[in-house]
Amino acid sequence: MNSLLNPDNPVMQFITKIVNTVYLNILWFICSLPVFTIGASTTALYYVTLKMVKNEEGNITKAFFHSFRENFKQGIIIWMILLGLGIVLGIDGYVLYHIRFENAFWTVCTAVFIVALVAYTIVLMYIFPLLSRFNNTTRAMFKNSIMIGMRFLLCTVLMAVIYFIMAFVIINIFTPAVIFGEGLCAFLCSYLLSNILLMCEEKTEAPALDEANEYTGKDLS
Repeated sequence: MNSLLNPDNPVMQFITKIVNTVYLNILWFICSLPVFTIGASTTALYYVTLKMVKNEEGNITKAFFHSFRENFKQGIIIWMILLGLGIVLGIDGYVLYHIRFENAFWTVCTAVFIVALVAYTIVLMYIFPLLSRFNNTTRAMFKNSIMIGMRFLLCTVLMAVIYFIMAFVIINIFTPAVIFGEGLCAFLCSYLLSNILLMCEEKTEAPALDEANEYTGKDLS
């Protein structure tokens, strides 16, 4: 029993990290309340969870707000672009759904919409983790997000499954699970992203993802 309750026990360490994701989820929610800050808040969340999977998190609150301040401006710009695109996609999806026609034009429009929606989802899942770890232009962030997401399709699918399961559980099974919400999803996704981002860091001397743009790692202290 004593060994089980030992803070150095792997099980206790994992439980501690899960509890920390609840705290991070609360921080993320509070900092996202103005809506336009969701990008900076999500970036800060991933900044901490990516350190957590490497056991380098240190002071969670300090690390979160360090990243929140550092990426505030670019996080807002990226989020507002994504929000605008999301609204456009939402309107397009609504229109396509309500004007269903059995003809080639509607089929082509639907196919284009689905491709755009998949690309949007990939960018949404990858761009903030990338922003938390690298310095780059906003345009390059979007380009690199879609390229990495397409290259590592298994990781992309698993991340999407994690978010889908969380949403399904909250909406249909156990609403109080919202306390874990984005914090737990980001933590689990960080396990999948950690090695991928490490590979990107190792290629910063010869950035294959975007040769025309700066692609340098951020200080993770």
